[in-house]
Amino acid sequence: MKLGILSCSPNCYSTRRLREAGEQRGHKIKILNTLKFAIDLDRGAPDLYFRRKHLSEYDAILPRIGASITYYGTAVVRQFEQMNVFSTNSSSGIVNSRDKLRSLQILSRHQIGIPRTTFVRDKRDVLPAIERVGGAPVIIKLLEGTQGIGVLLAETIKSAEAIVELLQSQNQNVLIQKFVAESKGRDIRAFVVGDQVVAAMRRVAQGQEFRSNVHRGGKTETVELSDEQRDTALRAAQIMGLRVAGVDMLEGHEGPQIMEINSSPGLEGIERCTQLDVAGAIIDHIAAHVDFPDSTCVSV
Repeated sequence: MKLGILSCSPNCYSTRRLREAGEQRGHKIKILNTLKFAIDLDRGAPDLYFRRKHLSEYDAILPRIGASITYYGTAVVRQFEQMNVFSTNSSSGIVNSRDKLRSLQILSRHQIGIPRTTFVRDKRDVLPAIERVGGAPVIIKLLEGTQGIGVLLAETIKSAEAIVELLQSQNQNVLIQKFVAESKGRDIRAFVVGDQVVAAMRRVAQGQEFRSNVHRGGKTETVELSDEQRDTALRAAQIMGLRVAGVDMLEGHEGPQIMEINSSPGLEGIERCTQLDVAGAIIDHIAAHVDFPDSTCVSV
């Protein structure tokens, strides 16, 4: 199999591990800088150039599209799709997962558990919105935030109003979300590959920090998922059109609640925590699909 990994960071842990796992299995792996593509369009002939040369044929691609290049990156993935090249994640799935509001709208429609969330624009709607999600404390999120950046905890209604008003004055779109107190600064990352959860870990916030992201100093521990948690993670990834995804869930009294679905989940934290070959599982899934095509995802 000839696999192209779309990545602007060839030396980062995830890209290196994916290349290593592919080469260990005898596959031909190429790291392709996503921003070095040129997309050519003509009647009935979608085409790609890479570093000003016509791109050779690939059996599959594995997109590792950073949030800052979502538009161009998904355009490249879409072009591969037009050329009938297998992609682990669909272009629409990547786009939908990057928009926190859109992803929650999709999951809500499919009866997936999510924290109660509201999105408003008019200043007069902020207070009623906070009350509808259960009052203070409340979580305020930027739609485009990653790695815990742009996620704020407002302890009082007045501080929540002030934060939302400030962010909106800077033309930021924000979500107001119920604070799931019983999660106690913890969440679960379930790593989905195809129709399996191949690894899972619990992330625990440290000190006074309520965000459990590893980039915010959160600690990790192995966790055995319940059937409900496993099924929720699988359904969420498939509904979003993602064959490879990191599904972040809160452990709520009403069952698992999806916070976010990451279409380019990092491998370092989960491999070191679980000591599992997650990169190898991804490569094996791609190889199996290239040899025996099937359809495991629904693109919304």
